[in-house]
Amino acid sequence: MHKNMEYEIDAKDMHYRILNSALKEIIKNAAPVKYADAAKSQNLQAVNNKIYGQPQEKDGPLTISLKNVIGQRYIGDGIKGNFKIKIYGVPGNDMAAFMDGPQIEVFGNAQDGLANTMNSGKIIVHGSSGDITGYSMRGGEIYIRDNVGWRSGIHMKSYLDKFPVIVIGGRAGNFLGEYMAGGLIIVLGQQGSAGSGPEDLGEDKNIEDTGGKKFEKTYYFEKFYSTSSSSVVGDFAGTGMHGGKIFICGDVDEYKIGKEVKKAEPDKNDIEVLKQYINNYCSFFKADYEKMISGRLKNFVKLSPHSHRPYGKLYAY
Repeated sequence: MHKNMEYEIDAKDMHYRILNSALKEIIKNAAPVKYADAAKSQNLQAVNNKIYGQPQEKDGPLTISLKNVIGQRYIGDGIKGNFKIKIYGVPGNDMAAFMDGPQIEVFGNAQDGLANTMNSGKIIVHGSSGDITGYSMRGGEIYIRDNVGWRSGIHMKSYLDKFPVIVIGGRAGNFLGEYMAGGLIIVLGQQGSAGSGPEDLGEDKNIEDTGGKKFEKTYYFEKFYSTSSSSVVGDFAGTGMHGGKIFICGDVDEYKIGKEVKKAEPDKNDIEVLKQYINNYCSFFKADYEKMISGRLKNFVKLSPHSHRPYGKLYAY
């Protein structure tokens, strides 16, 4: 039912509850929303006039584009299935919380709480993401072109076939991977992602056909949080960490990492894992893979926990 259909919602001046209701109704029925209650915060006809559906030119999953998004919260929370959502603008807090399966691509920045307790799927952000990105993430993959705020990857965990991954193109704020219990975080530390433009990443130009008119936009973002010139992560990286791995391109001073973690060089298996996810990153953001890895893989350091139970001595049992 969803194949070959593409929908567009104009989210300008739309309340976040109305937007999320419309989105979930389309996912459920693959049809424009028909509100029974016109007395909601916006007029019935005005809402339906903002939703457009048309066949896609190519075979593929249901695709929904959200245009003119500006801070609407909870987009994609709890959604399941095989479909794609494209967001143009800046989605609000807790986007994709508890998401299970879909792919969301954001052409702009994301705010705090991105992918809170996400179960599976992919998130691609053509910009930066705020604090607690990937909070308690249980599975799936997040690709951030630029930077992330504080406490990204906090309480990440893996179980059986669930393995969460966060790839950060730029820098990360304090407490990266705090209390991390499983999964993988990769920090590439690209200068083009740290406020000087995307030169090191290649041209990340997003070209879309909207109503017969093509627009081209290259996004530039400042750093969310300053770090020392020699480090791409803030202080207290890996504090309380008891599972998983963090790979950082460039050395990290001992004082910047939590006492629960140790530094080491990546082994051969680690290098293959890095190549896989860096290749994915380059594919999503049109970066030069060979340039990205050339002479740089040897610069990665691995943070891993000393123990899976770092606070065991604090308890009586």
